[in-house]
Amino acid sequence: MKAAEVRLAPVTEANRALVAALELAPEQMDFVASNADSLREAKSDRDARPRVVMAGDRVVGFLMYDAPEDDDEARIYRFMIDRASQGKGYGKAAVREVLKEICGLRHIRHVSICYEPENEAARQLYRAAGFVEEGLDEDGEMIADLVLPRDDRR
Repeated sequence: MKAAEVRLAPVTEANRALVAALELAPEQMDFVASNADSLREAKSDRDARPRVVMAGDRVVGFLMYDAPEDDDEARIYRFMIDRASQGKGYGKAAVREVLKEICGLRHIRHVSICYEPENEAARQLYRAAGFVEEGLDEDGEMIADLVLPRDDRR
């Protein structure tokens, strides 16, 4: 299956258990909150936009971002690809898809993402997508930012 076939889908009752069952490799466990925790958080955060990463009809990953109406910044704060599906281009394709979705939100001018500084795979993935590192936040996570194309944004 080609990574180009990746699409984002809403989290539903039908796929919630599949999302919660996704796993990271043991050495990646400290990099991202669990999907179960993220799904619980999404229920109480009205700005959260949880998305399932689909490759064909298979659930291969999960991401979550927010894009509050009163802000020009979207924040991707959860992103993972299941350990069995890593190294197949799904992460790169999912970043491309979420950026496409975010670009459709006319009030958003830039996108930020945070990751653990020692997570070299994340660093390379986000750098390849055009994110620029800005430094560490108060929790010691790297902040990277991507300014969206100006096109016809107001």
